[in-house]
Parts: sequence; structure tokens; C-alpha cells
Amino acid sequence: MLTTVAHTLTPMLARLAPTSADPSDELRRALAFLGSETDPEVVVEAGYGAAIPAALLAWALATVARLPTLTVLVVALAAALGSAHAIHTAPIWVATLRRTRALGSAPELVGRIALRMRIEPSVERAVAFAAHADDGPLSSSLAAHTERARGTPTSGLGAFATAWRSWFPALDRSAALLQTAADVPAGERDRALDRAHEVVREGTRDRLADFVGEIRGPVTAVYAFGVLLPLALVGALPAARVAGVGISTGHVVFLYDFVLPAGLLTTVAWVLVRRPVAFAPLSIDATNPAVSDHRRRAALTGLVVAAGCFVAADAVVAPWSAPLAAVGAGVGTALYVAARPMMTLRVRVRAVEDSLSDVLYLVGRAVGEGEAVESALARAAESVPGEAGTLLGDAVGVQRRLRVGVVESFCGDYGVLDSVPSPRVEGVVTLLGLAASEGRPAGRAIVSMADQLAALSRLDAESRRELASVTETLSNTAAIFGPLVAGATVALADGMTPARTLDEAAVAAPMATSDLGVAVGVYVLVSAVVLTTLAVGIADGLDRHLVASRVGSALVSSTVTFLIAFVAAGALF
Repeated sequence: MLTTVAHTLTPMLARLAPTSADPSDELRRALAFLGSETDPEVVVEAGYGAAIPAALLAWALATVARLPTLTVLVVALAAALGSAHAIHTAPIWVATLRRTRALGSAPELVGRIALRMRIEPSVERAVAFAAHADDGPLSSSLAAHTERARGTPTSGLGAFATAWRSWFPALDRSAALLQTAADVPAGERDRALDRAHEVVREGTRDRLADFVGEIRGPVTAVYAFGVLLPLALVGALPAARVAGVGISTGHVVFLYDFVLPAGLLTTVAWVLVRRPVAFAPLSIDATNPAVSDHRRRAALTGLVVAAGCFVAADAVVAPWSAPLAAVGAGVGTALYVAARPMMTLRVRVRAVEDSLSDVLYLVGRAVGEGEAVESALARAAESVPGEAGTLLGDAVGVQRRLRVGVVESFCGDYGVLDSVPSPRVEGVVTLLGLAASEGRPAGRAIVSMADQLAALSRLDAESRRELASVTETLSNTAAIFGPLVAGATVALADGMTPARTLDEAAVAAPMATSDLGVAVGVYVLVSAVVLTTLAVGIADGLDRHLVASRVGSALVSSTVTFLIAFVAAGALF
């Protein structure tokens, strides 16, 4: 939907452009990678065109906030330059994020090539097999290079690795080892193939470790200067007004609801585009037959929760808090409920994928001893517990009832993967289908794939532990610590009375608690959305259902924490 909106608005904004300029080569490459039909020149003109309404809007907001004239001009100029730069760089950032998600599948892609070469040491056939095992960006790129290399002495693997070298140098080294493995003696081939897979895993691990070191400082700055310090300063506003500092409600709203969120969004974008590799979470569409559509239920539940929280906050907390409670709790609940079916299916798929290495080990050993893949799967279904064993049992049942092969029982019209849409499982099934035709020689390759999947699982777990120290701080700040500080400081500001002169005349009129509470409350909700999205993007890459689920729970938690902290602190001050 966002792509459609951008495609519609871009030509409209381009008509407002006062000038034109040539697009950069980086912008051209980004649009080509994204497959966008928009001309690069139109994107550049749209950026210049967006500067005009952005400047006018910023000027209007700054004027309403009663900022000094010079400050109004600076704000308008900054909005114009910022909007133009954002539109010019947005395609580049989106392309970078997609490349990041694509590179998360590099170890699996290299593993598929290595496994095919264990059965037959032909680089061309191995590359073709790996390129068509899934439809991800990395596999599509390999398929395109393979197609261009058809009829030439090369396989396309070298050209593919060269194209991705600047993004992931380890992929180039791994590709060179794969090509070398085809020419070495049979006794050394397994070692070369293992080393190729090990190189790409080590490259992934090293780049993620470097990324964690790079972002620790910026994330700490967001935590300290973007959330806790601004919220703590709320308590100093009454004292500032008493001291004669001209701070109005408009100033607070402009700072907390426009300037600070813009700074957070900029920092979030800066951090996310520097993530080198992301293990993309399972992408599930709401129309998938394996999930039920909860969007109507989510909307109804959100409305009921919003109405209940509006009434409760108005009666228990304060009238000004009722809209905040309704929006935060209502929207958060609706997002969480809407994403719940996809999250439940994601848990089931993860349970199946965690047992894949055990399945492959059992099947590989049986096939290596001369047993057919079909009967080996039936034995594994009885031996492997949990979701994986259930899935195998269903596939074996489909084979026997419909008399179809291994691949058709999983991926065919009546295949069991309709209920477990996992690209990793599909890749494993493709290998099992190949093993069914190759017979006993494929057993060793299946066991090797079991070892590779176990290594990938360890890499995934290590990466999550590396990132947890950063993402947990962001998530806790968004859902608990930030709202807790905000509620307490708003209550503190409410409890401070203005200083008075000897004749009891107030030196400064106090800022209304309703205005301050709404301004800070809006910032609490915005920061909950932005920081949670950043935490999800760092740990898993941006996925709309995962973001919706985490943001929904963060909104509910931040809303409740903010209001409870305000009431509790108000009782003390």
C-alpha cells in the first residue's frame, strides 16, 4: 500500500518542483533494484517539489507555537531541506534494507550449492538448483546471472558474487571456494565445500558483531538524549516559567510532538540502513490460507477497549488523559489482535524449523543405508516429536492417499506446507526430492545439510544474543521506563505552584496540566512506536506483522504505565 501511495504522490510533487537536476547513479541503482517504474528524474523533482509544502507547514506550526521570527525562518528552511533530502534518499534506504534482508539468506544459498555439489560436482547444475529453490532477492539475482551466463564457459556464480561483493565480501570468497571445489580431488571436495559454507557464516557473524559495536553509542544517545532527558526536563518547566523564561504550551507541543519525533525518526533510519545482515523473519500475508483474517475482530476489539479506557481514564485519572488512553490502548490492542494469527503461525513454523536438522539426520542416515526417502520420512515422523513430527506424518499420509512423490506431498496442490509456509522447509523438501531420484549417494548430502542447518541455528541464536543488549534497552524504554519517567514528571510539574511576590501576585502563571499532559503523552506514544520499530528492525529486520504485534503491545504498556505513574506520583507530591 505504501508503494502505491508513493507511486501516486511522486508525480504530483514533481509538478511543484521549481527546478530539476540529474539523479545520482546510486539513486538509479536503487530504483532498478526495487523494480520501480518511476523515473529517477521524477523522484529528484518530487523532492524539490515537497520542499515547498513542507516549508509552509513548518512555518505555520512554528508561527502558531509563537517562536521568534528568526527561529521560524530556520525551522521552515530545515523542513524544506530535510523533506527534499528524505525523498531523494528514501529509495536508496529502502533498497539498502531489502539488500540487508536478502543477505540474511546467503548462508542458506551457499549451503544449497554445496549440497548439490556433494551429489554431483558440477557448478552449473548446483547453481541452477540453488537459484530456483526459492524466490528471494538473492536467489533471483543468482538466477538472473545464471541465465545471462547460459551458453558461455562460466556458470554465472562469479558474476553474481562480484555484483554483491561491496555489500558482503564473504560471499565472493565463498563463491571462489565453491568453484575451486569442483576441480579438486574427490577426497578433498567435502573439505572445500565445508570451508565455503564456513566462510559465509563467519562473515555474517563478524559483520553483525561490528554492527553491534557501531550502534551501541547512537542507541545510547537515543535512550539518554532523545527520551529520558527530554522527559525528565518536563519537571523543570514550572521552575523555568517562574524564572521568567517565556515557555508556552505551543513551545512544548512543537518541541515534544514535532522536533523530538523527527529526530527519533532520523536516528532510526540512520541505524537501520547500517545493519549489514538481517535474518528475515517469516513473511506471511493476511490472505494466507493458514491464518484467519482478524482485521474486523481487531477493529471491533480496539473500539471496545478505546471506549472503556476513555471512560476509566476520565473518571480515575483526569479528563485530559481520556483521549490519550483511548488512542494508545485502542490502537495498540487493534494492532496486536490483527497480527496475532500471523504470530501464532510464526511460532509453529519456528518449531518445525528448529527440528529440521534432526529430521534430516535421521532421513540421511536411512537413505545412506539404502532405504527409500519415502519410508525414511515415515520412520522419522514416528521418531521426531512436536510440530515437525506432525508435519512429516501429514506429508506421509498425503503420499499414501494420493500416491504422489515427496515434493508433491509437501508443495503440491494438496501439500502440507499450505499450513506451514516456510521457505527453509521448502528448500529441504527440494533436496529430499532430489535424493529420492538419486538414491543412496544422496544420503551423505542430507546428513551434511543437517549439520549446516544446525550451524545456521547456532548462528541465528548467537546473533540474537549479540543484539539483545541493544534491543532490550530500546524495548524497555519504549514500553516502561520512558512512560514511567514521563508520568512522574508531569505529576511533579502539576504539583509545583508558581512562586509569588510579597503581595501574593503570581510571578508566572502555571502551565495547564491538561496541555502539558497531552503534549508529553503524545510524545510517549510516538516514542513507543518509533523505538519499538527500531528494536524490531535491528533484531529481525522490518516485517509489518512483527512490527504491528510488538508496537501494539508497547502502545498498551506505555499508555497504562504513563497514567499509573501520573496517578501514583500525584498522590506523593
